[in-house]
Formats: sequence, C-alpha cells, structure tokens
Amino acid sequence: MDWFPLWNSIRIAAIACVIVFFTGIAAAYYAAKLPRVLKGILDVLLTLPMVLPPTVCGYFLILIFGVKRPFGQWLLQFGIKFVMNWYGGILAAVVVAFPLMYRTARGAFESFDENLSYAGKTLGLSNAFIFWRIRMPACKQGILAGIVLAFARALGEYGATSMLIGYTPGRTATISTTVYQLWRTNDEKGAFTWVLVNLVISTVVLLTVNLLERKRE
Repeated sequence: MDWFPLWNSIRIAAIACVIVFFTGIAAAYYAAKLPRVLKGILDVLLTLPMVLPPTVCGYFLILIFGVKRPFGQWLLQFGIKFVMNWYGGILAAVVVAFPLMYRTARGAFESFDENLSYAGKTLGLSNAFIFWRIRMPACKQGILAGIVLAFARALGEYGATSMLIGYTPGRTATISTTVYQLWRTNDEKGAFTWVLVNLVISTVVLLTVNLLERKRE
C-alpha cells in the first residue's frame, strides 16, 4: 500500500498549522482590541472562507495564483508554482483552516482578565513578556483547541486542495483526494481503507478537543 497520501497530508497540515498559528494569533490579538464596528467587518473578512464552499475558495486561489494570472506569472519567475504542486496544498489548507484558529484564539483572548495585564505593566514588564508569559498561558486551552481544530481541518481539506493541486500519485495526492480517486475508479477496498485511516485520525482529534475543553472548564 502506498502511504504517500498520508505523509503528504500530514506534512501539508503540519506546515499549514504552523503558519495558521502565528497569523491567527496575531489577527485575533489585534482584532480583540478593535472597536465593535471594525471588529465586525474584520470578522466577516477573516472568517469568510469558513462559510464559503471549499471549491469556491479554490477557485479564488486559482484566480490569484494561477500560472496565467499576473501574480502567478510573477511568482513563476522565482520558480514558485502553487498550481499542481504539493506545497500548493499548504496554501489551500491555510486559507480554510485560518478562520478556525482565528475565532478560537479571539474568543480565548476576549475571556482573558485584562487586570493581569495591567498588573504586569505596573511592575514594569514589557508587552512582549506579558503576552507570552501571562496572556498566552492563561489562554492556552483555547489556543490549543484552535491548533487541533485547524490541523484537523487542514488534514481533511478536499475542495480547495483538489482545485489547486489536483491529484497526482506520489506528488500531490492527499487522503481526501485519494479516497475520491479510488472510489471514482471503482476501487472500493482501497477507498474504504483510506476512509478508515481518516476516521481514526478524526476520532483522535475530537477526543483531544474534548479533553482540552474539559481542562478549560
């Protein structure tokens, strides 16, 4: 059995999760401080991929990064081609997983007791120290839940991934695209095997999220 789809899915999800972690944390931290109207507008923009069909997200990515588009042609000068390359899956996974990390982190930051931050400032602590040593530990359960959910979403992504990188065995195949291709070619046994793999991973992710929620309570 070729395990490349599992390895490819894990590396795409892991790299995307790292990117989403830092971008989601930064966006959530600054959005939580914005006035209500601006926060509402930003929320709509940043969480739009969560409600759009994944294929629509993939279509927008092709419009931007396609090799026939201006930006895609410019990237091609540097040897960067997201379309039909495995690292294009990272881009697709970041787009669809970012809203989960952002919303979860923002909720955690909004529940943070700002008196702890004010106390740290009166002691002369820097903003960076307060953020990493006080705010983040206090919000760690919500942050961890966001990371797990973002990883799971990136791991199971199909729509945007199939639109942007397609399915090439040994190059761009992921678990989700492999299930579809095996089913399409009437390989029921192979498709079911990958479905079981996905079920095991999803079960572990849900158990992890539930464990984190219990600790948070």
